[in-house]
Amino acid sequence: MSEKKNVPLSVLDLAPIPQGATPRDAFHASLSLARQAERLGFNRYWLAEHHNMTGIASAATSVLIGYLAANTTTLRLGSGGIMLPNHAPLVIAEQFGTLESLYPGRIDLGLGRAPGSDQRTMMALRRHHSNAGMIDSFPEDVETLIAWFDAEKDAEPPVQPVPGLGLQIPVWLLGSSLYSAQLAAKMGLPFAFASHFAPDLLFQALHMYRENFQPSERLDKPYAMVCVNIVAADSEKEARFLFTSMQQQFINLRRGKPGPLPKPVENMDNLWSPSEQYGVQQALSMSIVGDSTKVQHGLAALIRETQADEIMVNGQIFDHQARLRSFELAMQASQAL
Repeated sequence: MSEKKNVPLSVLDLAPIPQGATPRDAFHASLSLARQAERLGFNRYWLAEHHNMTGIASAATSVLIGYLAANTTTLRLGSGGIMLPNHAPLVIAEQFGTLESLYPGRIDLGLGRAPGSDQRTMMALRRHHSNAGMIDSFPEDVETLIAWFDAEKDAEPPVQPVPGLGLQIPVWLLGSSLYSAQLAAKMGLPFAFASHFAPDLLFQALHMYRENFQPSERLDKPYAMVCVNIVAADSEKEARFLFTSMQQQFINLRRGKPGPLPKPVENMDNLWSPSEQYGVQQALSMSIVGDSTKVQHGLAALIRETQADEIMVNGQIFDHQARLRSFELAMQASQAL
């Protein structure tokens, strides 16, 4: 199969809170990055829902999407994703119906099945549901949302999102396993795989999605997006240095102590055990780290191997100016393919 050309590049933003910074600082940094993404021609800009994590500020995902949408002009904004088990579908339909009404044609709703938090936090979010019940209702909840969004404008269901009914908001399914790949194929929806932190099942999930895809009124053929980490800098050495922040963040997460995004370090040797090093390197194996040439080659290989329709880029970088530069270099590399 020939290598794809002109694959759109998009941004995943967790609104990272670096050590010494505040959520307010993170929001301003996200706006700065969103404005750059719009200027450089990134296709879409998604924010991820996480809770009880002091290094991630995007918990109120729809609120933050609204802030960025109000301060940009053409950029598509959305969730990557809303963790649907945490919410009543009606509330999400109303929130995204409001966003779509304010910023028509610019809003995506990406949905995930995981809670995006630990067990205690999950229960604090939605105490009246059991674990099993929340997960088992996911397909029905997605169907409910789509039925509302695809309803005729003059429809009058007994319960309806106001606004939201009939607004045709794009819905994506997100996943890091085979479950969402199967469901996206069955429902005829676009699919995004979270290989930036869970790469093991990437190729199996893409194959399953494409082989089992059933065309729908929303989508006539499979559309797969692959999310990867890119840390780019003007030199390989600097990029490797910047990448240590993300490596430390994953160590802390595995130790059950997620905190602010750590400062980069010159040497990781004394910061992780051999087993931790192996685990982090496995989790972050779908990362492209280096100068512009390295990133260009890495993107070309990724597109060739996955045949992705779109690439989404995550980049947890401590210094904001270095983060802006990394996304700029990533776009330059993409345009050079």
